[in-house]
Amino acid sequence: MNHLKQLAGQTAIYGLGTIVPRLMNYLLMTPFYTRVFQKGEYGVVTELYAYAALLMVLLTYGMETTFFRYSEKEKDKTKVYGTSMITLLATSFIFIIVILLFSHQLADLIRYPSHHEYIIYFGLIIGLDAFTSIPFARLRQQNKAFRFAIIKIINVSVQIGLNLYFLWVCPEIAKSNPDSPLLAFYSPDIGVGYAFISNLAASIVTLLLLIPDIFKIKIRFDKALLKQMLNYSFPILIVGLLGMFNDVSDKLFLKYLWPDKNEAMKIVGVYGANFKLAVLLTIFTQMFRYAAEPFFFAKAKEENSKEIYADVMKFFVIFGLLIFLGVTLYIDFTKYFIGEEYWEGLKVVPIILFAKLFFGITINLSIWYKLTDKTRYGALINLSGTVVVVLINVLLIPVFGYMASAWGQFASYFTVMTFSFFLMRKHFRIDYDLKSIFGYTLFAVVLFFISNSLSIPELLYRTLFNTALLLIFVGVVFYREKAVFVKAD
Repeated sequence: MNHLKQLAGQTAIYGLGTIVPRLMNYLLMTPFYTRVFQKGEYGVVTELYAYAALLMVLLTYGMETTFFRYSEKEKDKTKVYGTSMITLLATSFIFIIVILLFSHQLADLIRYPSHHEYIIYFGLIIGLDAFTSIPFARLRQQNKAFRFAIIKIINVSVQIGLNLYFLWVCPEIAKSNPDSPLLAFYSPDIGVGYAFISNLAASIVTLLLLIPDIFKIKIRFDKALLKQMLNYSFPILIVGLLGMFNDVSDKLFLKYLWPDKNEAMKIVGVYGANFKLAVLLTIFTQMFRYAAEPFFFAKAKEENSKEIYADVMKFFVIFGLLIFLGVTLYIDFTKYFIGEEYWEGLKVVPIILFAKLFFGITINLSIWYKLTDKTRYGALINLSGTVVVVLINVLLIPVFGYMASAWGQFASYFTVMTFSFFLMRKHFRIDYDLKSIFGYTLFAVVLFFISNSLSIPELLYRTLFNTALLLIFVGVVFYREKAVFVKAD
């Protein structure tokens, strides 16, 4: 099982660039934001970052995956790199110009008429991040995970540092010494805007750090190659847009569909904060995706590639279930990562965690249409999830609020996962260990319900009992997979 050790090692290394920055952000900024911002203000943060995630997919239009695919197909990898980067530079520049010209109109459209500057901040952030996605992809493709990680950590460090300075240090200084020179760039009226300004500064620093990598080699542009790459990437763009829409649309729908408009942004804030409690599984999935995408393409030429993909799927599900149990069985502690006034939404956490697990499974499954160049199927698969999430949100949010949003996520990713699985069986059959995957999943769910059905009043005893449940799951997995671990050594 050397391939599992290889992927695990790469995942751990990329974890330095994803889990460490995301955990830094999560452990510091989520508790911080949910304590310094009111529910409605945090709702603004939640909504605008949902738009940003969607636009980021649009502006990268599948070029990361396309870059990996054509780096394997083409002998001249520098030509692939140069063509990808110049294309993204052009589209990012055009996007930023459009945002600057129409910021007022866009702000009016999404109901922020007094804050068109938010649109400008995000336009610059998205444009910069989209352009740097290819230099980052090249670092991954060259297995320069350490440099990748360092730049990502610096990015988040800058963002966290500026957030703390503008939203905590400056307000404290203003109370005792309003004439302090440290307040030269501070205005209390900006408020939530400082969260976005901090992000923009971090994106600029990231670009500066990547400049040596960008110009390290001679940039070559090939128009004919671009046409081929765009033909490959367009379906991936549709897949990405639909997938991201499925992921973020619940936050956007809540604002417009909740009957009480005065409470809508507070509802978005509560849901967005509790959504963050599923971040450990999101981070793990992101780590896995960074390592798995180039890994899957590299293994495609091996005779036992499908066996490798099946092994990876099983152990991905196992670790995903461990995270699910870790977060839910210790909810008495994990809930403190958000402010107490947001705890009313804790009931969505298990639902969102399972939705994220389904999403991770779809990443594993997506390899079949990427390797066979049938990326159009990916668009069709994700469209099914979009239909489900729209129907559930539109029909049920006015009645059930953010609970409908959570179940919409669950149902959407379950639909995508199921549809992709059955198409895979037809076009690129991989014999996954379904018996083990279903067995472990059912076992984890049973343990979760046992924990929640027993009302143990004492925190100490409840924690010990839940720890025993988690250890039982770990013990069963180790017993059943012991041969694999021994072989891997």
